[in-house]
Amino acid sequence: MAGGAGAKSSASELATAPAQARRFVAARRRRAVETAEDYTELIADLIARNGEARTTDIAERLGVAHPTAVKAIGRLEREGLALVKPYRGVSLTAAGQTMAERVRRRHRLVVDFLVAIGAPREAAEADAEGIEHYVSSATLAAFEAFLAKQGE
Repeated sequence: MAGGAGAKSSASELATAPAQARRFVAARRRRAVETAEDYTELIADLIARNGEARTTDIAERLGVAHPTAVKAIGRLEREGLALVKPYRGVSLTAAGQTMAERVRRRHRLVVDFLVAIGAPREAAEADAEGIEHYVSSATLAAFEAFLAKQGE
């Protein structure tokens, strides 16, 4: 497929080093925010369901090793999103709760949109886990407008 529309860009089309670095830095930053969002959403869900969020349950549900969950929760605590009390589990600060609610609303909106355009619910739920972190406010507004028109 050399030279065709589907061909990969050549080395001569490579972005400048500063431009490429900015893109990669932004992508890493988005992944860090994605992790915080996933953790706060899950912590809020566990507290709502079980009355507590234990690190072992968080690790199990996110499919990570216990030390990985401990490290991520420590980061949430340093960022003012969570509180960890020995032998009492993890709770969210007001900022963490706000983040969890925002992510949950975004998740529901993405799922509802995907289902409305014909995606099976199970696939929509799985796909929303990725999309919800990267979709822009403008696109979310478009999803919402589309769903409102469907409800008319």
